[in-house]
Parts: sequence; C-alpha cells; structure tokens
Amino acid sequence: MTTVVLAVVLITGSAWLLAWQTLAFALGAAGGVSRSPYGWLFRKAVRPRIGPPTEFEPPEPPRFAQAVGLLFAGLGLVGYALGPLWLGLAATGIALAAAFLNAAFGYCLGCEMYLLIRRVTVRTE
Repeated sequence: MTTVVLAVVLITGSAWLLAWQTLAFALGAAGGVSRSPYGWLFRKAVRPRIGPPTEFEPPEPPRFAQAVGLLFAGLGLVGYALGPLWLGLAATGIALAAAFLNAAFGYCLGCEMYLLIRRVTVRTE
C-alpha cells in the first residue's frame, strides 16, 4: 500500500495524499506497524485468510523504519505544500524507493539501518 500511495503522490503531486501517508508513518512509528492504517487493514483483510504467524519479528526495526519513512514523507510534504517542489519530489522518491525494496524484494532498508546502528552503538563483550 505504501508503495502505491507514494507512487501516486509522485504522479499527481498530491500533498493531501502525502499527508495521509505521513500520518500512516507517524502512527506506525509511534505505536508499531500493527497500529498503522495498513496494519489494521492487514489484520482485518489478509491475516484471516493466511492464518496465524509462525514466527514474530522484533518490533523495534519496523518501528524505526516507519520513523525513517515519517522523516522523508514529512520532508516531502513540506516540499509539496510550501516548496521547493524539488524537495517534495526527492524526499517522496527516496521514501518510494525504500518502500518498493520492501514490497518487491522483502528488503526493509529502515530495518537494516536499525540493525546496523545497533551493531555500531552497542558494545559486545
């Protein structure tokens, strides 16, 4: 859903649609992915059809990824609403690229960033 929404934003230049996506990222960053509108939709429409999960992912990496998405969507929203337009296009494009990697290849760039930051900042003995 995120990939589609961000692609439509780039095609149409809709600041309102980007505001929606920014809100979705904010809810996902604050409460976890399951608290975002897309998480709710997944729980109601998809999860009943595929059954319960067999394994769980730690919540911190996806929440960090949502926060990164929030940052770029927020920058994009500023660019679309207030200018400069190139900021809106560039920030939204970066968010779209990361969302596409996750949707097409299952590679969560924000999650990987989180894990890298943890490796660098946490001491191992």
